[in-house]
Amino acid sequence: MMNRNILKREIPLAIKGIGKLRPYQGSNIEEQRGIVSNSFSGKSKLGHDLEQAIVATGLKDGMTVSFHHHFRNGDYIVNMVMAAIARLGIKDITLASSSLSSVHAPLIEQIRQGVVTRIETSGIRGELAEAISNGLLELPVIIRSHGGRARAIESGQLVIDVAFLGVSSCDRYGNANGFSGKSVCGSLGYAMVDADYAKRVVLITDNVVDYPNLPISISQTKVDLVVQVAEVGDPQGIMSGATRLTNNPRELLIARQAARFIDLAGYLTDGFAMQTGSGGASLAVTSFLRELMKKKKITASFALGGITQQLVDLHQEGLVDNLFDTQSFDLRTAQSLCRNPHHYEIDASFYANPFNKGCLVDRLDFVILSALEVDLDFNVNVITGSDGVIMGASGGHCDTAAGANLSIVVAPLLRGRIPTIIERVNTIVTPGQTIDVIITDRGTAVNPLRRELIERVIDARFPLCTIEELKEKAEQITGKPRPIEYGDRVVGLVEYRDGTIIDIIRQVK
Repeated sequence: MMNRNILKREIPLAIKGIGKLRPYQGSNIEEQRGIVSNSFSGKSKLGHDLEQAIVATGLKDGMTVSFHHHFRNGDYIVNMVMAAIARLGIKDITLASSSLSSVHAPLIEQIRQGVVTRIETSGIRGELAEAISNGLLELPVIIRSHGGRARAIESGQLVIDVAFLGVSSCDRYGNANGFSGKSVCGSLGYAMVDADYAKRVVLITDNVVDYPNLPISISQTKVDLVVQVAEVGDPQGIMSGATRLTNNPRELLIARQAARFIDLAGYLTDGFAMQTGSGGASLAVTSFLRELMKKKKITASFALGGITQQLVDLHQEGLVDNLFDTQSFDLRTAQSLCRNPHHYEIDASFYANPFNKGCLVDRLDFVILSALEVDLDFNVNVITGSDGVIMGASGGHCDTAAGANLSIVVAPLLRGRIPTIIERVNTIVTPGQTIDVIITDRGTAVNPLRRELIERVIDARFPLCTIEELKEKAEQITGKPRPIEYGDRVVGLVEYRDGTIIDIIRQVK
């Protein structure tokens, strides 16, 4: 049987092996697209205020909203959007931000009011973290690594109804980046996955520019609406002008030992790949590696992860061929990302999703990691403090430890009167089987599972001790730490990067 389309052409109702056919009904396809108004070809997506945009997305009780954390502690977006959602009377929201900072303390009241009833994130800090540790939320927070979050989104485990993504620069049609404007944040690597998979995407900016806005980090093809506001964040809290090297003698000692260990272990060869982090000791490792690379006349294939000025400097000196950037830590890095063709902006899935067809962490020769606690089985805690309160983030810790050929934790043996090496960590984020070396200011311990690594550095006369000896050294100074008193209620679930639960966080007494 046949049917006529609007142009009076005879079209079959169906074809065997293909199925039903839809006859052409005209060039205005807005109804067929089934998406929010102002989000169709040729039209500006700008014009709504924030509350109008929320209504236009169809956000309702029980849905999931997401945010990114590239604005760090200078972020205004999460509080601004959640306050607007509260004014609209919308309740029972799952908040799925890539991470939350101390600036997000206003969420405490929205949790009490029932506006937010679930949180899924990589980390939480400040008053909000303390309140959750003390039982504020009825349901446990789900903590995921950066790679684990990308996996959860792509697999459909975490379904985002509306992503509200702050950007420092955007045109009226939704092409955005984090390179220009007054609220520069650099890479939008954690926002990209949300833009790809959320049912609705709203970009929020304080800098609307002429079309087309280039370079493009988030494409117009992903974006439903653009909202212009006075400020998306505090530039001073978003990023520093430069990440500065530590002058702490203890951190410098740890860093020098780490660089020496990498070299003696045989990982500092031409074309190696690395991730070194942004903490004090980690930045110093980068500096000491530079000296060794120049001496050995070798270059790195790439540096990965959160990129810093120190890595940009290595690249500009010709010591690192390529930079893969999921998060820019300073203004120099953001400027490099905008101008440098070998400084690549990558999303969190390309970075660390264990279930895609090849993430970059699997190509790392070595990674430098931090720790709040390490136990005798080399398990690492980066999420809860010595009092059991949530205070950090999973981040890419377990992702990079699993992917790299050599994973090194650098940490002081003591922080004040608190030992870093203990019998059993409060919360396991990264399993000990993926941690190879612990380097402290009082000694270095290699995981006994890496027998060949132990033999290699001993032959090179690098001094080692056991993890048990490090624990004893700490306790000789501090005494044995008192165990934390927990209640029975579970306030947090820590997912490993594959979606399995590696640990739980209980409410502190």
